[in-house]
Amino acid sequence: MSDHTSRHRRAAIAEYWDAAAAGFDEEPDHGLRAGHTRSAWARLLRTWVASGPPDVPDVPDVLDVLDVGCGTGSLSLLLAEAGHRVTGVDLAPRMVEQARRKLSDAGLSGRFLVGDAAAPPTGGEAFDVVLSRHLVWTLPDPGAALREWVHRLRPGGRLVLVEGRWRESGQSGVPYVAGAELLPWNGGVAADELASAVRPLVADLRIEPLSAYADLWGGPVDDERYALIARL
Repeated sequence: MSDHTSRHRRAAIAEYWDAAAAGFDEEPDHGLRAGHTRSAWARLLRTWVASGPPDVPDVPDVLDVLDVGCGTGSLSLLLAEAGHRVTGVDLAPRMVEQARRKLSDAGLSGRFLVGDAAAPPTGGEAFDVVLSRHLVWTLPDPGAALREWVHRLRPGGRLVLVEGRWRESGQSGVPYVAGAELLPWNGGVAADELASAVRPLVADLRIEPLSAYADLWGGPVDDERYALIARL
């Protein structure tokens, strides 16, 4: 893909998600406005991200977490509430604006950057956790993004990918960007395929199926949803 085509694609993707930003949090698993949905995600994040020192199990580590494709910052907010230092990156400026406002309104700190989640604009910083939710299907080169995210981790760091094979790829009935049918994982990626892509980059990984947990999604779902948790 030429640089011109790549820039055009990124601009189209940013425009799409900017347009979706106003109504993004209306989806139960995006805004986490229902108490039981919010609590379900908070419990999962504690198992994936926070693990206290063995001798002080009630005191969690304070971790540096990079939330790539952070959207409106709902998961970033939960992580900040748990005491972690959060950096969120999203290509859509209006998503980033909402994320900043969400944490500010809660009296919490977090850093949010407008930029390509596949190549986060964080310089040489290293993180304890890189988190991505529902993002890889939108990427023109998901393999390169996975390598980049792993490169951003400290030794022993953790990669957390919440993904699935979706029934619908669009948001709010708006067709996704032109050429989306050419994306390698358009419509989502099955757990075994994503695991095959990640396994050579990490020391170990596991898959947690999530389709059966209706509280996470605001109701029952019948497509494949899961988390991949990997360690360097």
